[in-house]
Amino acid sequence: MEYQQTEIKKGIKLHTIHTEKFKTNLIAVFLTTKLDRQTVTKNAMISALLRRGSKTMPSQEEISKQMEEMYGASFDCGLDKTGDNQVFKFYLETINDNFLPQKGEDMLKTSLEKLLEIVLNPYLEDGGFKTEYVEQEKNNIQQRIEGKIDNKAKYALDRCIEEMYKNEPFGLYKFGYVEDLASMDGKNLYSYYQELINSCKIDLFVSGMINEDIKQNVIENENIKKLKERNPNYIIPKELNKSLPEKENIVTESMQVTQGKLILGLNVCLTKEEQRYDVLIYNSILGGSANSKMFQNVREKAHLAYVASSSYLRYKNNIFINCGIEIGNYEKALELIQKQIEDMKNGKFTQEDIDNAKKGMISAIKTIDDEQDTGITYYFGQELSQSDVSVEEYKKRIEQVSKDDIMSIANNVAVHTIYFLKN
Repeated sequence: MEYQQTEIKKGIKLHTIHTEKFKTNLIAVFLTTKLDRQTVTKNAMISALLRRGSKTMPSQEEISKQMEEMYGASFDCGLDKTGDNQVFKFYLETINDNFLPQKGEDMLKTSLEKLLEIVLNPYLEDGGFKTEYVEQEKNNIQQRIEGKIDNKAKYALDRCIEEMYKNEPFGLYKFGYVEDLASMDGKNLYSYYQELINSCKIDLFVSGMINEDIKQNVIENENIKKLKERNPNYIIPKELNKSLPEKENIVTESMQVTQGKLILGLNVCLTKEEQRYDVLIYNSILGGSANSKMFQNVREKAHLAYVASSSYLRYKNNIFINCGIEIGNYEKALELIQKQIEDMKNGKFTQEDIDNAKKGMISAIKTIDDEQDTGITYYFGQELSQSDVSVEEYKKRIEQVSKDDIMSIANNVAVHTIYFLKN
């Protein structure tokens, strides 16, 4: 896997990942912009509208037809909340030119043109997005926002984050708010889209057996030519020296549930960037694997949870402990969870725990180049955080983590919010 990056224009980068492991090429376009209460719902609408049609492919049916004609290419898109940013993600996967039934076609160039058209040249009517599409997507997004309570585990995590980050960008729901939808129409959304596309950070990734013409194809693309240089409107995630709360914020919410959802949001204070590798091992021992303290002690031995795990959110330096419990076991489960956190502070974990955590992490790192999208995700994370760590260096840094390093993390962790969803 050979990675290179090139600045096409200020604020617009081309990233190439040359690999011969696949018979396909995967192209991705990421648009990154600040999370903001005034624009979060507009961004959700724009993401939904762009997949509805482009200048020469004015409907989803036309896009699907074009994909079929490109030997069954696949198009997908989504919207993520990454740190204090919203990221629009567009993907197009197609067969590599070396495996085409007829020689002479340039499927990589065709794919590039089609994806850039979808992102940068949307279908318009009367100087705005098509009214029919706008109304349909407003209904779809309203249903998505109102339906977020359907997945109780995800809802509980979102609510914990919302409580931890009240009145801060990261507390916003990535699909926005129903009350914002009424004022939107095709013209004002297109006007906003033009502002967005000329101010956001743009990253174009191409993964596969890439020919030497790819950079020139991007530079000469008509939709790329139209873009202005910019100082990208996004937040570089560098959450070091995060404050540790003296007391937990406890939030309880009642809903029709058969199983309680208990989420603990922890702040992690790092003093230097290199400690991010230490916290990965800390989290793995605490709750990030089947060998972890949460899984073994809270779920397996005490039988206090159906689910007991933790995850590290790198871009905000938080760890979230997630448990599905019998509602009547709240006090017992919380006490035992807090004991696992204290045990980590007191060094009550073994070298075997550390070795198992490292093996698990290194095994996961080795899969980065097993899928084209995971390779792209890895290098986009590097780009967004302005890091430059190769996959090999990543493995080495994990291997170097010591018990003292983990203890240092353990003693700079504190519970910020305890959220409990009960009936």
